[in-house]
Amino acid sequence: MNRFFTTQPLALGATVTLEASIQKHAVKVLRLAPPAQIELVGPEAIAYLATLQGAEPLTVTLDAVITKTVELPIATHLICAVPKADKAELICQKATELGATHISFYNSQWATAKWQPAKLAKKLARLQLIAQGAAEQSHRNRLPVVDFLPFAAILQEPAEAKLIAYEESAKLGETSVLAQTVAARPASLAVVFGPEGGISPTEVAALEAAGFTAAGLGPRILRTETAPLYLLSALSALTELMGAIH
Repeated sequence: MNRFFTTQPLALGATVTLEASIQKHAVKVLRLAPPAQIELVGPEAIAYLATLQGAEPLTVTLDAVITKTVELPIATHLICAVPKADKAELICQKATELGATHISFYNSQWATAKWQPAKLAKKLARLQLIAQGAAEQSHRNRLPVVDFLPFAAILQEPAEAKLIAYEESAKLGETSVLAQTVAARPASLAVVFGPEGGISPTEVAALEAAGFTAAGLGPRILRTETAPLYLLSALSALTELMGAIH
């Protein structure tokens, strides 16, 4: 069954007229018609089973709350150095499928690629659309925020637990920080990832002074687009499959 995100406030039993963009996708692309059913998620991050009442405009009634747990137990903020080519699109799509709550990008000191202010709005709008499509496909209840942060803003990150995915830690065989962090049951976690050329010692020092802890992500050196996906997969294994924080 198809899932859609709406900006309309939702409540059980209500009848709602949905946005033209949802109507186009549901009616024109998917060819849905009354009394077909869809899944609908509003700003409250609650999913509903909805029945189509009319196609133009697209009107639905909210018949039941979908109670299945689909979000990671730890709200996870990925803070990724701007990568080369279209890797940001890959990160947004796959990280959304794997449960990220918030995906940020930043211009790292050693990065080859950097995003210019004049192009930020258009780039972020596209990445947010990619995240929305991935959230609908993977039946998420929350639509991740995709944004760009100055490095100074990262140092003010309010997450309860804060890590740096640091390849030098991996080279030295560090394997326990991530597991220990998850075992402490933080409500929120922020993790900084470096670019293809690696995160600079200056950036690492500033992050550590701001409360971030360097951590290895297994014994192998991961690409900049692979590391965030490894982190989310490990979180799922530790919290959802093994029941570490239930």
